[in-house]
Amino acid sequence: MDIIGKRKIFFIISAIIILAGIGKMLVTGLNQDIDFAGGTAMHVNIGKEFNNNEISNIVADAIGFAPSAIQKVGDGTQVIIKTKEIDTVQRDKVFQALKQKYGLEQKDLFSTDNVNPTIGKELRYQAFLASLIASVLMLIYITFRFEFKSGVAAVIALIHDVLIMLTVYAIFQIPINTSFIAAILTILGYSINDTIIVFDRIRENSKYMKKDKFSTIVNKSIWQTLARSINTSLTTLLTITLLYILGVESIKNFAFPLIIGILSGTYSSIFIASPVWVMWREWRAKKKSNLKTA
Repeated sequence: MDIIGKRKIFFIISAIIILAGIGKMLVTGLNQDIDFAGGTAMHVNIGKEFNNNEISNIVADAIGFAPSAIQKVGDGTQVIIKTKEIDTVQRDKVFQALKQKYGLEQKDLFSTDNVNPTIGKELRYQAFLASLIASVLMLIYITFRFEFKSGVAAVIALIHDVLIMLTVYAIFQIPINTSFIAAILTILGYSINDTIIVFDRIRENSKYMKKDKFSTIVNKSIWQTLARSINTSLTTLLTITLLYILGVESIKNFAFPLIIGILSGTYSSIFIASPVWVMWREWRAKKKSNLKTA
């Protein structure tokens, strides 16, 4: 298949997914955990196995709205309930409802803490700054190793992966917390590694296919590295999927976006980064040709 020739199809697929995510964000917003939005965290010892949805319903009945996150901790018999900031009366209502349901004692309420939204602003700023610095350093590295056009194409692919992950967080309403920062930075590193493998093969083939069009070279290079990219992704996915299946809730909230990010990173390395590089080269060549004609 001529991947470069059919690049518009792949661009449209990505655009539809990203636009769906943006639409979801505009309608319902992102589910910001108290790490970002501020709020109240209650650490309660249930003393036995429990169902997250059941806890969520109890909290919603007690205070009139659902918690932002229910997180199992310890040996799975303790829970951290995260909500937007609630006062002392509301906290007491939540604990009394849990006490009645599970036969708890006052000592089972381990802690109740308020998280200042200011901390969330700092976390958002640090996450944005870390991603920006990483992208700029990658652009410099790829420009030095290949060329500026390829560096920009790689960064566009990274932006694509971040937007896909945000779409997943928005659609599935996964709480955005400190794990979100780790997931984003992990995927940025993973995706750029996959992209560089393809770019490296393009550079090697360019030496031996000087008479061929750049799009032909890129298409051949993609197919030559396709098996390696897929096998690497599958190996990583097996590990992350096992973490998702066997892990506790907090691990699942981290593993699921990673699964999507790995798939997106592999997709963008093959179907986004290289085609964008070709498009820019073709546009520059066409522009130079028009200038000469004029």
